[in-house]
Amino acid sequence: METVAVFFGGRSAEHDVSIVTALSSVIKPLELTRKYKVEAIYIAKNGAWYWDEKLKDITLFTSGAIESFIESAKPVSVQFDGGMVLIKQGKGLAAKKQTTRIDVVFPAMHGTYGEDGSLMGLLDMAGVAYVGCDTASAAVAMDKVLAKQQAAASGIPITKFVWFTKTKVDNELAATIKQVTASLSYPVFVKPAHLGSSIGISRATNDQELSNALEVAAHYDNKILVEEAVQNLIEVTLPIIGNNEPIPALLEKPLTSAEDFFDFETKYMQGGKKGKGSKGSKGAQGYSQIPAELPDDLYSTAEMTGLAVYQALSCSGIARVDMLIDSKAGKVYFNEVNPLPGGLYAHNWSKAGVSSVELVEKLIIYAKERAAQRQVLATTFSTNYLQQF
Repeated sequence: METVAVFFGGRSAEHDVSIVTALSSVIKPLELTRKYKVEAIYIAKNGAWYWDEKLKDITLFTSGAIESFIESAKPVSVQFDGGMVLIKQGKGLAAKKQTTRIDVVFPAMHGTYGEDGSLMGLLDMAGVAYVGCDTASAAVAMDKVLAKQQAAASGIPITKFVWFTKTKVDNELAATIKQVTASLSYPVFVKPAHLGSSIGISRATNDQELSNALEVAAHYDNKILVEEAVQNLIEVTLPIIGNNEPIPALLEKPLTSAEDFFDFETKYMQGGKKGKGSKGSKGAQGYSQIPAELPDDLYSTAEMTGLAVYQALSCSGIARVDMLIDSKAGKVYFNEVNPLPGGLYAHNWSKAGVSSVELVEKLIIYAKERAAQRQVLATTFSTNYLQQF
């Protein structure tokens, strides 16, 4: 039986969302397959790694007992020897060490140090198969500026935008605002370039709101994106899985208005703001319409755009592509890519006929398939270089 390690938590603003994704959408369905030995690896907010069966219980986190657990538990150590071995020292001087070799890693970590390519780089060096986008594609996808630039280079429509460093915003706020207003028209959206779950995003309709929004975004990130709002807006999102031949789920339309943009509260708290969207399906991002009710040609264009973005950014395993539609102009714009959709967007895949168990099984297969493809590539080169010294 293969061992799958599920990593979650982490030093990220999306730490809590990661816990729910791991326990509800990854560990439970993986164990239901009865094909894998599933190990829970929790990374605390201070960066320490913990490995324990107790970490599979959501009440450990919801009750706040995780703090006392961390105080008494010993962090796990990791051995890299052409693979990954977890090592945990038992309690007591005479206690034996507990070890297990990992066959596949299933990252369930959102945001910084997990979803952004950091963990993937470590796993690539260790030669361990893992679920989801690889190091390069994850890093590009999690940088909203790079993702837009890559999409534009591939001929995919994007909205008008400008970007700034945190240093620029902190030291030259007035000049930054002037540059934004010279390039874009209000309303605009201001975003930390590397965060997900809509954390730190603000909508601005005048200079004062823009000033506040820039300061908020700079609190979370060293790179800030400002983009012009799309008129006659319809937001849609498309979950996609696969490696060389990506497979789309159903185009999903969040039931929110342009003014009630898709922020963290709308996505995760109480199923959506003010109970909006009671006519739709409740998913990872509150209430939404699945499939999105759009004219056939517009639906097809959005689906093709999502698939084009997935391939342009070299995504693999799983990702979700967010798009913005000008309903009057009938134009679809790429917005951003989420390399690890919250809850894996299992609610959408279920509507598309793929159960949560089937979904995680497919993702494990894609992970091993990509690892096998990487193994046949030459990564070393024999030379006589050292002999001259």
